[in-house]
Amino acid sequence: MIPQGRPAVSESDIAQLAGVSLTTWRRQHAPGFRERVPNLLPDSRNRLYDLAQAEAYLAGAPIPALPAGEHPDDLLTARDVAALLGINTGTVRAYATDGYLSPGITVHGSRLWPRREVLDRRDNAPGRGKGGGRRAGEAQGPRKQHAYEGDPRLETARQALTAAAGAPKSRIAAELAEQHGGTPRTWERLLTTAASAVPEADTGL
Repeated sequence: MIPQGRPAVSESDIAQLAGVSLTTWRRQHAPGFRERVPNLLPDSRNRLYDLAQAEAYLAGAPIPALPAGEHPDDLLTARDVAALLGINTGTVRAYATDGYLSPGITVHGSRLWPRREVLDRRDNAPGRGKGGGRRAGEAQGPRKQHAYEGDPRLETARQALTAAAGAPKSRIAAELAEQHGGTPRTWERLLTTAASAVPEADTGL
């Protein structure tokens, strides 16, 4: 996680701040640095560090603490997101591909998501009411009519079917994936669901 408002730097940036090559930094300086300055993304292949902490280390000053607590603008890794949503990291990436989450923000090659977006996705998932769904002990509401009920992409699929009457569904799906993100296969499923609610004369399917 990268705390809100805290610039992050790579080891290449730190080597430049230290006035040495990256190779020299990693061979001579990185081991000691890593012992004192925490990696912000321990579950990522990329090592990122807090700029203020790195500068303090290079200046021989005490390492300042990172902000305590959570902030809506913290940037979360896929593992952080998975923990909040109760899913695995592969599903996080699928959500980002299919449009349930944004593509995220790329910081030094690592894809991250603002905490506020993830909390909103958790508490207001498609198909849930304003309160974020049924609470423990409350009566369960009616079942969904289909898996995509409440998905805003369904309306996009309906409009595409009407506008492209007679066109092959696979072609429509490919165009929607290119325009809106997600996979053509997901859009084909959305189109199939939308077609069941749209008169055949309007869709051409």
